[in-house]
Amino acid sequence: MVLFRVPISDTTSAAQELQLKIYRSMTGEQRMLLAFEMSEFARELSRARIRQEHPQWTELQVSRELLRLAFLPAPLPRLP
Repeated sequence: MVLFRVPISDTTSAAQELQLKIYRSMTGEQRMLLAFEMSEFARELSRARIRQEHPQWTELQVSRELLRLAFLPAPLPRLP
């Protein structure tokens, strides 16, 4: 059996070092804000995918599906 090694990152070591240097130079508040921005970006990407898969859904349905994907293994019960 032949196993292929897949790199964990496509970032060069030089780029990773530069990124770490930048992160280390940031204040705790700056790193926290960056984490919040990255989290918001990830949620918006997920919302866009859900909207693409279900164009007829309302924003409430999209929000419920986003929560389900994040926290539950099965679909949420129907709204009344």
